Amino acid sequence: MSRFRKLTHTIWHCQYHIVWVPKYRHRILTGMVGNEVKQCVHVFSSPKSCEIIEMNVQVDHVHLICMIPPKLRVSDYVGIVKGRTAIRLLRRFPDLRKRCYWGNHFWTKGYCVDTVGLYEDKIRQYVKYQEDKERREEQMKFGF
Repeated sequence: MSRFRKLTHTIWHCQYHIVWVPKYRHRILTGMVGNEVKQCVHVFSSPKSCEIIEMNVQVDHVHLICMIPPKLRVSDYVGIVKGRTAIRLLRRFPDLRKRCYWGNHFWTKGYCVDTVGLYEDKIRQYVKYQEDKERREEQMKFGF
């Protein structure tokens, strides 16, 4: 199978590494909230023909490697995923809305995006093992 995808008049391979964080970088993406974020990203990516290659939801940020068709702008995709995910999280977990620092916003305004290019394997490994690396660094910091 070719790494390229096809549209009517286009052959494309557009992979992006996207990272975004909750408001104030609170460590809230654990347990059921983290699982809901994973599920939401998959659910909201499918109708836009976006393919999730790798995803890692950390306690304070989300790493995502995905293929976005050239007919869809990256900023539109991120806006859809972050916006709809925030709405769903705040409806499903109403106690999040009660916290004074959330208001009606769950995610920060910005995000980080980078094209994957030729180093796909290295970036996928980074996303996949980021959580293990951070856990080891915390343990060393606290002397465990």
